[in-house]
Amino acid sequence: MKGSLEPTRQIRKLVQTQRFAVLSTRQHDGHPYANLVAFCASTDLKQIVFCTLRSTRKFANLEHEERVALLVDNRSNDETDLQQAAAITVLGSCGEAQGDERSRLAEEFLERHPAMADFVNSPNCAVMKVDIRCYYLVTRFQNVIELHFEGGEHRGPIESPA
Repeated sequence: MKGSLEPTRQIRKLVQTQRFAVLSTRQHDGHPYANLVAFCASTDLKQIVFCTLRSTRKFANLEHEERVALLVDNRSNDETDLQQAAAITVLGSCGEAQGDERSRLAEEFLERHPAMADFVNSPNCAVMKVDIRCYYLVTRFQNVIELHFEGGEHRGPIESPA
């Protein structure tokens, strides 16, 4: 590892350059459920925001279970991905933002995704915030570095097996 800030830089680069993530929730019967969501991340990397309609299965799943995982990656679907692609798995707790916080997070989200203004401003749209517990950064297909948050502060990074 080049230094303790290198994994943070790699994570920041992924969340700044990628516009979509795969969100994994848990259905009432316990099965995982995955969706593609547009997202934005806070500059301190402590929160991810996405929007969804309250009538969706993912929203129902989140009302039942707040724990989520998100996957963000930069793969190109090419053999070079084995050496060049990077991915992060993000673990956290998700809830709907309300009031002034909703307005602020919706504004930040729309800075990143201006074409989604009608969707975000619709009355049935929920602005969802994920408070991040941990990032798992995977590079070169099997190198894994963990970045944990404790009490809102980074703890790590920790190198671990894939």
